[in-house]
Amino acid sequence: MNATILIDGRPATADDLAHQALVNYGAYTSFRVEQGAVRGLDLHLARLEQAAVELFGESPGEAELRRLMAQAVEGRDACWLRVSLFSPEIGHRAPSFVGRPKVMTVVSPPPPPLAVSVRLKAMAYEREAPHLKHVATMGLTRARRAARAAGFDDALFTDANGRVSEGALWNIGFFKGDRIVWPQAPMLAGVTQALIQRGLAEARLASETRTVALSDIAAFDGAFLCNSATPVCPVTAIDDVTFASAPALLARIEAAWFAQPPQVIAARDDDEGVSRLGR
Repeated sequence: MNATILIDGRPATADDLAHQALVNYGAYTSFRVEQGAVRGLDLHLARLEQAAVELFGESPGEAELRRLMAQAVEGRDACWLRVSLFSPEIGHRAPSFVGRPKVMTVVSPPPPPLAVSVRLKAMAYEREAPHLKHVATMGLTRARRAARAAGFDDALFTDANGRVSEGALWNIGFFKGDRIVWPQAPMLAGVTQALIQRGLAEARLASETRTVALSDIAAFDGAFLCNSATPVCPVTAIDDVTFASAPALLARIEAAWFAQPPQVIAARDDDEGVSRLGR
């Protein structure tokens, strides 16, 4: 991967990277940047602020996060930015540090969408602290490997009570007619899911959030997954339940995401960073 890595705005050192490799404690968010702007930037910043306070007891603050992000992507028309929070003061033998975490920015070329369609295998698995986008990823990677070994593309998680929650790297939505159903269970609140939700009314689609059991899946007309690299991807099967193609409806869902304007990273006096670049 051709990536540029900065720690608090300075080139990462070997010690910085060694700590990241050896201590699996921290949080991050990641997204596509176009001309210095990001769809859902306000949500990504809020995610980082919440995680910083919960995991470290202190946040770098929105202004500092924006400054470091703007520095990382300066001069690039389009890229992928990952913003991670960590502390070299925290390790397996010394976990008690409370204070401002360091900010690692990783800039790389934008990745392609996850897939054009996916077949999912349901698995009983709950991420630790599922409300956080944290760096403890062994469990979800192991689940994805198991799903692919079984002949599927990815894993769909269910909790201990059999409720559908989320995927390894994405959120899932179901639909019946013109109504979108988001599953209700412990999970990460996805930025792309929230952006779609913001635009559903304009796309003339209704929505609700409720418990979805595996036994409920066959009653839906279809399903889709979404994340920052893949706004909408059709799900063609979950275990032995198959779904027919619904390109017109999925296009409306994707339009709900496109309708949310990018927000510029560098703070502006007039509109707090909302870009007029449109789509």
